[in-house]
Amino acid sequence: MSTNPTPATIVAINGAQQRIHPRDASAWVFDLDNTLYSGAYGLFSQIDARMKSYVGDFLDVSPDEAFRVQKSYFREYGTTLRGMMVRHDMDPEPFLDFVHDIDVSVIPPNPALDLALERIDAPKVIFTNATKAHAGRVMDQLGVAEHFDGILDIFDTDYVPKPDPAVYAMIAQRFGFDPTSTVMVEDIARNLEPAQALGMTTVWVRTPSDCEVCAELPDGDHVDFEIDDLVGWLDSL
Repeated sequence: MSTNPTPATIVAINGAQQRIHPRDASAWVFDLDNTLYSGAYGLFSQIDARMKSYVGDFLDVSPDEAFRVQKSYFREYGTTLRGMMVRHDMDPEPFLDFVHDIDVSVIPPNPALDLALERIDAPKVIFTNATKAHAGRVMDQLGVAEHFDGILDIFDTDYVPKPDPAVYAMIAQRFGFDPTSTVMVEDIARNLEPAQALGMTTVWVRTPSDCEVCAELPDGDHVDFEIDDLVGWLDSL
């Protein structure tokens, strides 16, 4: 591991492999939650709590058991939603409506992110396991919606979530991206493995969060850049 000190504290984990440098990318793919904004604001904690509530009511189990099921399915299936659909034939739309009924005003507008994204002269899209409606509210709150050319959400993937490899190819197909000249930015390291397998340059954003899987170190060499400040890193490019 080599460290190249910059304002964003970039760590090139896989620098020996020949993938495109982010400054030369022809397209960018960004995750949404805990990536475009810091997990320190606790927005995803609201979603997490509502997931536990919904799972508990749906299965008629205690809060502790609901939490166990929620996290177990997240790890096994990529999302709690997918696990509930596969194991319990749950209708996804009421669940998604309920868990995303949250207060996004806890996130402050981010003019610095707005400027950093404006300087990227390439198409940019959101790739999220959430919904377009939720993504739109978050981007509007941050003040960055105008910079994105599209969103690939959980409806588009027929509820199949990251990190299932099949849904990553949809980015290139839908938006006409060449994966080998595309950068993907994500807060969960395991979600970058299929991206790198397609040839994308991968960026892992480490952010304060109570999401346990977000803090897990990469199990392999599929992270090209590890950063702790998205805006600072983008500015450094």
